[in-house]
Amino acid sequence: MTSTTDTTPPARPGDVPFWGRVANSRGYGRFSDAMLSSPRRQFVLLAAFPILWITLTHLGPLVQMFRVSLLDAYPPTRDIAPQFSTEHYAIFFQDRLFFAPFFRTLVFSTTLTLITLILVYPVAYFLARHVKRDNQILFLLLLLIPFWAGEIIRSYALMLVLGNNGALNMALRFVGLTDRPIPFMYTNFAVSFAIIYLTALYMLLPLYSALEKIPPSYAEAAADLGAGPLTRFWRVTLPLSLDGVSSGCTLVFLIATGVYAVPVLFGGPSTTTFAETIAGFFHVAGDRWPTGAAFSMIMLVTALTIAMVFNRLIRLLQKEKRR
Repeated sequence: MTSTTDTTPPARPGDVPFWGRVANSRGYGRFSDAMLSSPRRQFVLLAAFPILWITLTHLGPLVQMFRVSLLDAYPPTRDIAPQFSTEHYAIFFQDRLFFAPFFRTLVFSTTLTLITLILVYPVAYFLARHVKRDNQILFLLLLLIPFWAGEIIRSYALMLVLGNNGALNMALRFVGLTDRPIPFMYTNFAVSFAIIYLTALYMLLPLYSALEKIPPSYAEAAADLGAGPLTRFWRVTLPLSLDGVSSGCTLVFLIATGVYAVPVLFGGPSTTTFAETIAGFFHVAGDRWPTGAAFSMIMLVTALTIAMVFNRLIRLLQKEKRR
């Protein structure tokens, strides 16, 4: 009877990968035991990077913008230190010239959010309720393809559609509805059309997610009890999809209040938004940056307040529907 012996030489330290040596080290073992010994420490370890990322990339710029808005001059000069001042906030309330673009932006954003909801809701409903589950991902990918390109590229592509010699005017002349180009560009229609096109995805995905979670048996039970299509939608589908409505409307509204490229490319003198007004302060030299920062904070606080009130109303409506 012959016995076999393992002639494989023992692994040398240099043959073990670097990360393998780290994982097998005593220090790494002590560190992992200390960090993962309790659920609270595991949560802190997992949440540390997202919190750091949000703080540095989102909250950090906002804090810096707020700090600049409270300075009398920025960027600071070499010989004069900036002083604390709130006069840049007072400029907005003292000069009625800024009221028009401010309230125009809020009304414009609210109206476009409602229009986007009305246009996109049927698409999300059809996708979630009438398309086979196996094909839903394919349809979503087809809807997402245009959004793989950047916003500026899609904006210029849309300009080619709305131009005097664009696809829309060519189609209207082809069917005989007009014999001369219709000036779509640099109007409220062009700005509205572009914003709806660019923000439709942010409305579609939350609506689809909410509608897809509604069991079909709910509508079937309502139909068995004698409810018609409109009643089923109003009493069953819409209340259960209010979370998606709330998320989609909030995203579209906040994006519409701060959008800058679309009004510049598609708008005219009568479509000036508050974002363009704010940008004007940053495009000039001198000490106008604090004024632009103050106006940015005013718009940010106002938009977030409106979004909070809207979401609060949605929550109250949900409670009322459940009674």
